[in-house]
Amino acid sequence: MNESLISALFVFVLASFAGFEVINKVPPTLHTPLMSGSNAISGISVIGALIVAGSDVNPNLSVVLGLISVVCATINVVGGFLVTDRMLQMFKKKEA
Repeated sequence: MNESLISALFVFVLASFAGFEVINKVPPTLHTPLMSGSNAISGISVIGALIVAGSDVNPNLSVVLGLISVVCATINVVGGFLVTDRMLQMFKKKEA
């Protein structure tokens, strides 16, 4: 295995454990607002996916992976906005 691949895998595993521990400590009442905010911020991953799709390293593979990444990241961003909107609708007063 390549040394950079092992390093990247190590960072991924560490980030996964750290993320799990951080999320596990959040009280249930804060899950929805934090999830909405993090999904909106993850719109940056759409830009990263577009960069991967335009990569010249392996054109066929990068286009396919980039397309999958763009679709997944877009679903994540739209879902974040929908959850936020639904959450905000719960706090509006109903007009009679």
